[in-house]
Amino acid sequence: REVGVMMKKGVVACIFTFLVVFVACQGSPREVGQMNREDGGTYAEERREMVERQIRGRGVTDKLVLKAMLKVERHRYVPDDLRRFAYADEPLPIGHGQTISQPYIVAYMTEALGLKGGEKVLEIGTGSGYQAAVLAEIAEEVYTIEIVEPLARTAEALLKAEGYENVHCRCGDGYVGWPEEAPFDGIIITAAPPEIPQPLVDQLREGGRMIAPVGEWFQELVLLTKHKGKLETQKLIPVRFVPMTGKVQKKKKR
Repeated sequence: REVGVMMKKGVVACIFTFLVVFVACQGSPREVGQMNREDGGTYAEERREMVERQIRGRGVTDKLVLKAMLKVERHRYVPDDLRRFAYADEPLPIGHGQTISQPYIVAYMTEALGLKGGEKVLEIGTGSGYQAAVLAEIAEEVYTIEIVEPLARTAEALLKAEGYENVHCRCGDGYVGWPEEAPFDGIIITAAPPEIPQPLVDQLREGGRMIAPVGEWFQELVLLTKHKGKLETQKLIPVRFVPMTGKVQKKKKR
């Protein structure tokens, strides 16, 4: 009986020792929380898998784009209740009838701009701020416009919190662009106009590139390069984006 009691005490002691060592190795709850915040916790592995399978696996090879997609934490740019889907191969709703684009499309459009670093880029349709963050990892300056005021405010605050001092946000109609900062080396439109707004064409630098989904029911992703004041057009892939709103709709009715 005494031997049995001693064995029980020994087992308890071993379990206690194991727990002490385990907790010591894991760090305090505050330290563990800090580690999760720094690397995105379980999201870091999901992000690596997203880049390898969804992006590199589909032919995106630009090293700057792959590095940016690996670094920017997409889960911070989606609603809290959808974070578990943050690295899924699909767009997600962000409220106000808008979406955050599929990761592959973000990478594909970014690569199409041919950024090397040092450029000034205009984005039409800030949304949650994710595309702007990806661009900001490569370009020197990013100017982004969002017509939906609550989204514009939220995205601007988030981008500042994430440390993107080279991103400049504005709430307004993307149709008119940002003329006082033109010309731009690249322009990316993340909502579909029926045709490319002329003010944006005017604000694109000679030799610069613009990428946009164009169309209504049927949309195509189009890459435009400015050459001698005119646009050379290359049709890329069929896509489905939310429609561009604002002045572009009034132009359509005329």
